[in-house]
Amino acid sequence: MYAIVNIAGQQFKVAKDQQIFVHRLQGDEGASIEFDNVLLAANGSNVKVGAEALNGAKVSAKIVSHLKGDKVIIFKKKRRKGYKKKNGHRQQFTKIEITDISI
Repeated sequence: MYAIVNIAGQQFKVAKDQQIFVHRLQGDEGASIEFDNVLLAANGSNVKVGAEALNGAKVSAKIVSHLKGDKVIIFKKKRRKGYKKKNGHRQQFTKIEITDISI
């Protein structure tokens, strides 16, 4: 059984006991959260698709940890002008574990 769910503005294909990284979510580590914006749910050959989202379908998850991704270096330069700028960024992620999918 799997589902396609909208989490923090992105769509993810999730299955039970799967761990995924999503953009930073509010909540403490160990807290449980529910996502009700389920776009598609499939159980074997039985596939249900919502016009916008499935009514009454939920995906339950548990927050495992909050962490940062790898550093991305941004370097800008204009040749022969003496302009150089170096900047870095580390995206904050939340690791969640899918505990239940209910249709």
